[in-house]
Amino acid sequence: MTNDHYTSFLIIFFLLFSLSTFAQQGNWKGKGGTKVEITLKGKVLNETTKAPLDYATVSLYKEDKTLADGTITDEKGRFSIVTQPGRYYIEVEFLSYNKKTITDIVLTKEKQWVDLGDILLTENSMMLEEVEVVAEKSQMELKLDKRVFNVGKDLANTGNNASEILENVPSVSVDVDGNVSLRGSENVRILIDGKPSGLVGISGTDALKQMQGDMIQSVEVITNPSARYDAEGEVGIINIVLKKGKKKGVNGSFSLTAGYPENFGASYSLNLRRKQFNFFSNFGVNYRNGPGNGYNYQDFYNNGLLDSRSEVDRTHERGGLSGNIQLGTDWYINEQNILTASILTKYSAGDNLATVTYNDFDAGLNLLNRTVRINDEEETKINGEAALSYQRLFTTEDHKLTVDFKYIQGDDTEIGTYDETSTTVNPIFQRSESSEDQVNWFVQTDYVHPLGKDGKFEAGLKASVRTIQNDFKVENFLGENNWEVVPDFFNKLRYDENIYAAYLMYGNKWNNISYQFGLRTEYSDITTALLLTNEVNPRTYLNWFPSAHFTYELSETDQFQVSYSRRLSRPRFWYLLPFFTYSDNRNLFTGNPDLDPEYTDSYEVGYLKYFEKGSFLSSVYYRYRTGVIERVTSINANGTTLRLPINLSSQDAYGVEMNISYELLKWWKLNANFNFYRAISEGLYEGQTLTSDTYTWQTRANSRMTILKDITFQTSFNYRAPNETTQGRTLAFYSVDTGLSKDILKGKGTLTFSVKDVFNTRKWRSITDLPETYYAESSFQWRARQFLLTFNYRLNQKKSRGRPGGNYQGGGGGIGF
Repeated sequence: MTNDHYTSFLIIFFLLFSLSTFAQQGNWKGKGGTKVEITLKGKVLNETTKAPLDYATVSLYKEDKTLADGTITDEKGRFSIVTQPGRYYIEVEFLSYNKKTITDIVLTKEKQWVDLGDILLTENSMMLEEVEVVAEKSQMELKLDKRVFNVGKDLANTGNNASEILENVPSVSVDVDGNVSLRGSENVRILIDGKPSGLVGISGTDALKQMQGDMIQSVEVITNPSARYDAEGEVGIINIVLKKGKKKGVNGSFSLTAGYPENFGASYSLNLRRKQFNFFSNFGVNYRNGPGNGYNYQDFYNNGLLDSRSEVDRTHERGGLSGNIQLGTDWYINEQNILTASILTKYSAGDNLATVTYNDFDAGLNLLNRTVRINDEEETKINGEAALSYQRLFTTEDHKLTVDFKYIQGDDTEIGTYDETSTTVNPIFQRSESSEDQVNWFVQTDYVHPLGKDGKFEAGLKASVRTIQNDFKVENFLGENNWEVVPDFFNKLRYDENIYAAYLMYGNKWNNISYQFGLRTEYSDITTALLLTNEVNPRTYLNWFPSAHFTYELSETDQFQVSYSRRLSRPRFWYLLPFFTYSDNRNLFTGNPDLDPEYTDSYEVGYLKYFEKGSFLSSVYYRYRTGVIERVTSINANGTTLRLPINLSSQDAYGVEMNISYELLKWWKLNANFNFYRAISEGLYEGQTLTSDTYTWQTRANSRMTILKDITFQTSFNYRAPNETTQGRTLAFYSVDTGLSKDILKGKGTLTFSVKDVFNTRKWRSITDLPETYYAESSFQWRARQFLLTFNYRLNQKKSRGRPGGNYQGGGGGIGF
């Protein structure tokens, strides 16, 4: 790190430390030190049981009956309102309780805070009878800065893993290799509870397939993150929120799943709240084994004339056992200090047995040779993590300091055998061994200080250190237990990644306009080393990432937002591996240790409309990318194909996205998403210009009907239009999922039957076209149609319910102040 880099970080650290120290000395003053702020606080309780009432509405009025401010209570029934000296009264309201008014509240500058003590509300028996059925929490909640998808409300998600759940999230796609993309781009950051996690693993794609879906409460999609978030992820962030209760006593849920093809699982989510401690645990175990298939044909040309053809058929069975368990506790030391600790471990043992048949033809399409290759790959993964979090709450609402630490360790070992026979060539027997070991830790601190009624200052620091060691070897069998290493497939890679970050943010509100500005800086120190060949590629770079968000509230139900952020996408670890897979020795996938990060400038304009029975969100976006990483296909001299990721191009992408959630009838709810975009790419590879100009779209529609109060029927439809690439195109893709659920055991249990991919059309098809050289078409299906039966039992827990009125969140929440 240079002296300039040290200077930048020292300035930011000193500024953060100075502001934090000053903030703890007292509330901020206004201009000239004359502004006086007083904190009014209290606690809302049930008069009979003395239980706290969370989400009760507290409204503060001036003597002239104009609304001065308002808030809602937290899980302990507490509330806090910052205001100025004067005479006020408050109204406290909660669903199915009688409203309570407290008058003659006099606030003077002599007292910085006033405690109203316990405010007791009485239940309204008549209202309780009337409100027998409360509107369920929406499957899709729309906000300007993010969309929240409550996955438990989607019957298609029962019994699924995390990767399959993401397939059902609007604007999100998962391809044949398990790569997750958002709005057509794979450069998306995946977090667990807002932070990196061992649950995502080293590779990310396979790890999501082994993560039990029953652990997941919701998925948040953030398309234009602020400076508060890591700069990683060109199109934004997908945040997977795990289940974690805070209700008093013992509560939770248990699930059992059985399905065809083989899919058996069990899970629980438990919570125990006792005085100052909240204990929580999540557990899941699953066994799967399912068939899949693939087909492709390849035409090789010489001076534009067909020279040969190869047809490839593939069948496979892929499955295994996986499980994970999380244990943790929240310690409420007092009202201002909370300490959270948790540990998590994940284990999986999988097997992939595949038979690949090659038929080789000459230019006249006469069969020359048939080769059968049998692959048996066994993989074992062990991941663990430990997390510690501290939260300091100050007397002013939303004034807090947090410190987080996490340690992640992972081990991934894969052993494969390859038995190849041919009609014209001697048999070949090979074996491979690959191991990936990861150690990752990070520490971060975030500070939030409210300024006046609507302002907020935020700052934070983060350090992340990650080391990955990957050893890979392929050997040929020579006979009598003698093996020979294949030179191009033997090396050891070490990947060191050290990232240090700091950010500042300021936001406020002027009349109906809310604004937020942020600046984040990240210093990256990354080294990729091939140890056996002594090839070292060190890279260091310091980047600045500004962000800006503006929200205009036309009314309490109409909001308009403009936002900008600059982001980067560092190469994924497996994109750096010079060896990737050997299951198909004619069509090789390999990495590139010399990849550089991509950079993106993202602009977005959004409009959010709440109405009585739902909400509507529309967005127009533009992204300019440089150093875009694409996988290009080339033909080797021996007739094999090689797919290699490179920093190929720059890209302009334009798009429009619409989301709607609507209650058509009391028993019929609809959700729909539509995303249309155009992407223009241009780059140079080995002296050849590669371009693409694609217009494409994707949509998802979901219909949910409640029949006879305790029976729910759901159908969802997914469609992805064809997409042009720089070397070909991907073809259209569609699927239909359906499910039926019934509440049993007096509402404590739910039985769900679901069918995933009803018409067995979930297949990935693509075309590669290199003019006058090579043409290929391929089709692949990881897993065939699935039938699932799931039983869920709730312990001291009712089905998730919310307030009537659809998805309305109230005004002023557009950019999260």
